[in-house]
Amino acid sequence: MLRLVLSRLVSLIVTLIAVSLAIFLILEVLPGDPAAIMLGTSAREDTLAALRQELGLDQPALVRYMIWIGGLLHGDLGQSITYKMPVSTLVSERMAVTLPLSLLAILISTALALPLGVMAAARQDRATDRAVLVFSSLGVAVPNFWIGILFILFFATWLGWFPAGGFPGWHAGFWIGLKALLLPAVALALPQAAVLTRVTRSATLEVIGADFVRTARAKGVDRGATLRRHVVPNALIPVTTILGLQLSFFFGGAILVENVFNLPGLGRLAYQALNQRDLVVIKDIVLIFSGLVIVINFLVDIGYAILDPRLRSRA
Repeated sequence: MLRLVLSRLVSLIVTLIAVSLAIFLILEVLPGDPAAIMLGTSAREDTLAALRQELGLDQPALVRYMIWIGGLLHGDLGQSITYKMPVSTLVSERMAVTLPLSLLAILISTALALPLGVMAAARQDRATDRAVLVFSSLGVAVPNFWIGILFILFFATWLGWFPAGGFPGWHAGFWIGLKALLLPAVALALPQAAVLTRVTRSATLEVIGADFVRTARAKGVDRGATLRRHVVPNALIPVTTILGLQLSFFFGGAILVENVFNLPGLGRLAYQALNQRDLVVIKDIVLIFSGLVIVINFLVDIGYAILDPRLRSRA
């Protein structure tokens, strides 16, 4: 197990370095002159030269990359050209919205998908199974931003149960902040819950047909106990892998959902930085999102090994 963790850790570090190199090359080397991209082609040459000097663009690319990585290791993400403040401050403020939103969406998605998938498999080809399949088909077909718009129209505008957008801040109270995040979290969770429901159903059906399950039933173990003790733990192995892959979609989907609900999160900051051509902020946010996905996949690999003894024996 230790060998497996170390090998995955080395892979994580190598992947992070490769991703940071790719981001740096795409945003600072390949486009040509980053200063002209940020200020526009109509900017005066002295203004461009001042920005190049401010950002260190007059130095060789390798030196700039090492300075950027060194700053990241010390918590220095640079200075935003648009906001005139440290990117680390912007990220920490916005992460207080995006992280709870993503975690809440993950909890809702998992709480919906796992029971529905197991229930559909246990009642295959019955009305329950068909209803679950309809839900999963609709969830896959409808994008999360459209679900968010419908939620605003119905629950906020018509019924008035939830705010239509914005975030009052956690200082206004935990429940007030949670209420502001609930609709966007559900809108973000439903499409992924639909996918996870299908995967859970398929994995459960595969395990239900296994020999050890039939043996347990032949020994007199009742249906409910068989599902709890034998079917669900084994079905969770492939489901864990898909859940890990979905976590990256939660962070990516937050960009659209945060803009629909006007939430001051990391996704909205990325959208604003893209519109304002603030390459300093874009570069850091893309690396943060990429790093989160890579770390999550690392944790999923470890969790997969814990759930599946075959992987531990090979390590």
